Amino acid sequence: MKVAAITGGGQGIGRAIAHRFAEAGYAVSIADPDTQAGREVAAALAERRAKALFVRTDVGRDADIRRWVARTVKELGVPDVLVNNAGIGRSVPFLKLRPRDFDRVIAVNLRGTFRCSQEVARHMVRRGRGGSIVNISSTRAFMSEPGTEAYTASKGGIVALTHGMAVSLGPQGIRVNAIAPGWIETAEWKKASQAKEPRHSKADREQHPVGRVGTPPDIAEACFYVAHAGFMTGQTVTVDGGMTVKMIYE
Repeated sequence: MKVAAITGGGQGIGRAIAHRFAEAGYAVSIADPDTQAGREVAAALAERRAKALFVRTDVGRDADIRRWVARTVKELGVPDVLVNNAGIGRSVPFLKLRPRDFDRVIAVNLRGTFRCSQEVARHMVRRGRGGSIVNISSTRAFMSEPGTEAYTASKGGIVALTHGMAVSLGPQGIRVNAIAPGWIETAEWKKASQAKEPRHSKADREQHPVGRVGTPPDIAEACFYVAHAGFMTGQTVTVDGGMTVKMIYE
């Protein structure tokens, strides 16, 4: 049985990714700092007869990453696919952004992606049959709103890290790609205590050439495709309903 390891797999996009890989017959290992959310996903997958493991994990902490990867390898096997989805944000005016808050976003989003990839890739190399790493970036890597510098920097770094890793790990048979989601509505994909029905205006929908706001399964499907696209590496695929290519005049 193939194994997919997913960070931030307890809620939102990560939850949808976990379900998508489980549907395809993968055993799924979920790393998430929220115990309730992680257990909910693992239980839901188990009800569908999928093999699932949840380990409470803060990917900003090396010890947590090492523990998660070690348990994944021991209980499920070496991951065939790693999805680095975990991420946090801080929306603060630039001149008021504290260095420690900037550092925390970088630690989780960018350094966490690097360290999870490093730990899993070592096992992939030792196993000797390669693997696939998918990093979740954002369209914020290419465009911004005020007060999002920490998040934007982390997501831009993921794009650069992705092509760097692709070149370094290619000789070991490991492909590395990224997905850059646009506006993805996660309200229905949160843990049970927080899930709610989303509401979008006509203007919200019309910002997207496809006529709607994105959903976590949109990103999960793209992630699954990229994970299995054997002649693709070092690429960042934008999945945003066309929002970033539509010119808006006021």
